[in-house]
Amino acid sequence: MLRRTFLPAIFVLLAYGFAVSVEFKTITAGVAIFLFGMLSLEEGFKTFTAGALEKILRASTDKMWKSMTFGVLSTTVMQSSSLVSVITISFLSAGLLGLASGIGIVFGANLGTTTGAWLVAGFGLKVKLSSYAMPLLVFGIILVFQQAKSLKGLGYVLAGVGFLFLGIHYMKEGFDTFGQGIDLAKYSMTGYPGVLVFAGIGIAATVIMQSSHATLVLILAALAAQQISYENALALAIGSNVGTTITAILGALGASTNGKRLALAHLIFNIVTGVIAVAGIYQLMEVVGWISDRLGIGAQNYTLQLAVFHTLFNLLGIIVMLPLLRRLVTFLEKVIVTDEVEIERPLYLSGASGDIRDAAVEAAKKESIRLYDLAAGVITDGLSIRRDVLASDEKIKRVVKKSTDIIDENIDELYEKKLKALYGAIVEYVIASRGGYAKGRMKEELNTIRQAGQHVIEAVKGVKHLKKNLIKVMRSDNQFAKKEYNRLRRQIITVLRDIEEARNAQGLSRSVLPLDQVKLQIEEKTREFSRGLDKLIRKEHIDVQIATSLMNDISYCREICWDLVEAGSVLFSAYDLGEETALRSVALGEDDIIEIMEDSNTEAAQ
Repeated sequence: MLRRTFLPAIFVLLAYGFAVSVEFKTITAGVAIFLFGMLSLEEGFKTFTAGALEKILRASTDKMWKSMTFGVLSTTVMQSSSLVSVITISFLSAGLLGLASGIGIVFGANLGTTTGAWLVAGFGLKVKLSSYAMPLLVFGIILVFQQAKSLKGLGYVLAGVGFLFLGIHYMKEGFDTFGQGIDLAKYSMTGYPGVLVFAGIGIAATVIMQSSHATLVLILAALAAQQISYENALALAIGSNVGTTITAILGALGASTNGKRLALAHLIFNIVTGVIAVAGIYQLMEVVGWISDRLGIGAQNYTLQLAVFHTLFNLLGIIVMLPLLRRLVTFLEKVIVTDEVEIERPLYLSGASGDIRDAAVEAAKKESIRLYDLAAGVITDGLSIRRDVLASDEKIKRVVKKSTDIIDENIDELYEKKLKALYGAIVEYVIASRGGYAKGRMKEELNTIRQAGQHVIEAVKGVKHLKKNLIKVMRSDNQFAKKEYNRLRRQIITVLRDIEEARNAQGLSRSVLPLDQVKLQIEEKTREFSRGLDKLIRKEHIDVQIATSLMNDISYCREICWDLVEAGSVLFSAYDLGEETALRSVALGEDDIIEIMEDSNTEAAQ
């Protein structure tokens, strides 16, 4: 409702401005071109980096100073704190970053965004940028139409920079011409009332344009044309700094709990920084004057002094907030808590990570591992065996033998509310993400993870069928049938333990290859079960009904074990999915295993 009212109001105001002032058209066109350049630049970096930015982020966030450095450098290079914030929220939602590291990146991004003011004040307003913009646009658009992703990404970057330059040029030209007819400086306000009013205008402008960079360029262009006073320009800069948090908040709407916490941290940081800057604006102006004098910046060069001020109050905010980081994290965890719901909800999947390959793949993998862990608990319950035996060193035969009490968990309910709901979310995420439709590595990796989740679900379905007959036998007096079902239980628990061992292994041991031996053991045990069943039937130790049930459950046991191994080989490999795919090509498949078993039986018969 608010958007439907807000947008037409903006259109009406713009139409009125266009009607009364040609210069207003030029300025607003400059803003629009600048914003389009920002969008092109962001799209270019998403495409051009092809995951490189994400890999750097992974390696650069283990310490707070590294996180802040990453925030500063990435924002300086891309000139978009919004893009850095969205990527950070994506990785936080995917579980690749801790909340403290994410906050560190946001702190650094706020400082990095001040470099834009330095570039525009020191270079952009003194050079005819339109002469540079045209060649960049020509080369950029040519590259955008190329098929290669790297060339297309570079094209977006060049075109983005070209549009930025062109937008700055038109804003500057508009204010220069505007000043010849109307003097906006007469609307300036002094004292704290003026600071508060213009800070509010800065917040509103940034919220509307969704870019603090665009607001800052507009402020610098107006200041250079002497259309606003230096004091009011500083207040506008403070407001733009607070207003930029709206982008992070919007990016966190579909994010995980930690993503929402990061957005709130961003808001808190910028509000605290803004309050400090507003309260001490006149003292900071004196410090800026002293620093400018040491740097050789002229007393009348207000645009560069504004860049100094912008950097100074952001740096001051970091100095104030950094010692409070742990308390901030604790506060955020108390304020934004994970909802307790009956239906299992994903922890790592969010719309924020869907367009970034590394984040999307990692989020899907982590959620699928959660699915596997939940399923392992349901499977052990279905077998009436305690869940903690998977991490125990106790012999499996002894564990199964003493597990005589029936665990009467409702597998159907757990399946519907926990496993099916979570797997459905994973499938929906894979389809909704860029990898659901695009070709290439991302699609292959996400589909491989989805298939692993399908194997987990099939394993649980198998246990649902097996449990019905297992409970009947456990309640019966037929010791022969109990012994056979105990052997089936041992087999499934053995496979689960083997997967846990592969999960905790290191290097090559943690790949699909060691699980080949598990596959061979599954086939050997299945044939052993079948031979045992034949003996029991011949000796009339079991009746036809139990024999039929046992025959079906031997098949279910085999399928459960195979599904678990197939899922484990994808989810717990030490290699990325591309390398793992190569290893899987030399690993033994089901047909290979059966062929080996048949050859082995032939040799034994001879």
